[in-house]
This record gives sequence, C-alpha cells and structure tokens, in this order.
Amino acid sequence: MKISPSDIGLAARVVHISKSFGVGQGAVVALSDLSIGIRRGQFTAIMGPSGSGKSTLMHVMAGLDQPTSGEAWLGDTEITRLDDTALTKLRRRRIGFVFQSFNLVPTLTARDNILLPFELDGRTPTLDEQGWINTLCDTLGLTDRMTHRPHELSGGQQQRVAIARALATRPDLVFADEPTGNLDSRTGREVLTLLAEACSRFGQSIAMVTHDPVAASYADRTVILADGRIVHVLDRSTPEEISGFMLAMDRAS
Repeated sequence: MKISPSDIGLAARVVHISKSFGVGQGAVVALSDLSIGIRRGQFTAIMGPSGSGKSTLMHVMAGLDQPTSGEAWLGDTEITRLDDTALTKLRRRRIGFVFQSFNLVPTLTARDNILLPFELDGRTPTLDEQGWINTLCDTLGLTDRMTHRPHELSGGQQQRVAIARALATRPDLVFADEPTGNLDSRTGREVLTLLAEACSRFGQSIAMVTHDPVAASYADRTVILADGRIVHVLDRSTPEEISGFMLAMDRAS
C-alpha cells in the first residue's frame, strides 16, 4: 500500500516503517516495511494474532515509540523527526487515547478527568471547546455524573469518561487499545457504538487495536497483521466474516 505524504485525506500514516527490538541474531522484527494510512472520519480496527505487531504499530503511529526505519506522519507533521518535547506536546494536543484499563485519575471527578488534557497543557477550554465538551458529555450520558469520582462509576461509565477525555481536545486521531476488554458484552457494545458514532457523527478518526471480531465489526474497515506485515484489509464486515478470515489465516500458517 503506497502512501503519499501529500494525501490530505489521511489523519495519520506510516510509510515503509520497520521496527526491530534487539540486535544481531537475537533481534526480533515487530514491523517489516509496513505502510498504511488512517483516513479522516474513519473507524479502523487493527487485528492480528499475538506478536503480529499491532501494538507496536499503534505505538509508532502515536509517537510513543520510534521506528527503526521509515516515516510516521500525523496529518502533515512527520513525527519521526520530532524531539521528545515536541512529541509530548503533539500527543497532548493532537492525539487521544482510550485504554482497556480506563486510566482515570482516582482522586479527580469525572469533569476533572475529562479536562485533564487542558490542565496538562496549562490552559482552560475556550467557550467553543467547553460547548463541545458539554455536547460530548450529553451524548455519552455523563451530564449527571460529572461530580462523581471513578470508584462511584460503573465500568461502562468510566470508559465513557475516558472517551470524553480522549475526544475533548478534538484530536486528529484517537487510539483505542482493547477498549472493551474490561467490560461485559452489553456495555462493550454500547462503548463500540459510541466510538462508531464519534466517527460518523463528529468526523473523528479512530484506530482501535483489538483481538475481538465483534469489536472489529463496528469499524469501517479492519486491517489484519501477521508477522509485522499487513496481510489483508477488510471493508466493514460481520463478526462471522472476520472470524472466518482469521481462522483461515491460522490454518494456513
């Protein structure tokens, strides 16, 4: 998949990236000459067996790790050329994260957790940004939970707070790492529906790492990795179609 740096339809992209851990004969290749783009307003699922490179890909795209070779871009910014200070600012202002473990600050209220990216950036939301946050909280059903601390919220409510925090700054891209892993199936479906709506309704770009075909079925497309390479890209598919492909891939390996 050839990606042009001038492609303005991409929220993020990596171009011919490789990533190895260790040196010499003991080196482990996590990514191998991989190129992919995440389109604006698109919900992309990244799947693959354990060790396929999906988490490493997310870390490189988010500027959490440097590739051994190749380029990573966020919009028109090549992040592989940035120093640590610039990368920290970029992640704070232009990237959102949703984790399996929620990662909320236990001593802060839901409101303060949502506003944390602004606090870390040393500023308060503008009136326009506050209006956006209010819209998010209303859409996510959090308006009457804003003064509650994480231990006073259900798992689903905590993940909704985490989603609101990730979307609060209107980031270029949100990375979701197994976002339903700690939720029951019903709550997980609700969270996935909210992530899908963030793309379709608000134009958000989301890249979700998952091992779950049901979760991947909510995405606009599913990118499947194996041995550090992209082996297939599926358009929106049913859980059964995704499971069938993964099973066929396992049998062929």
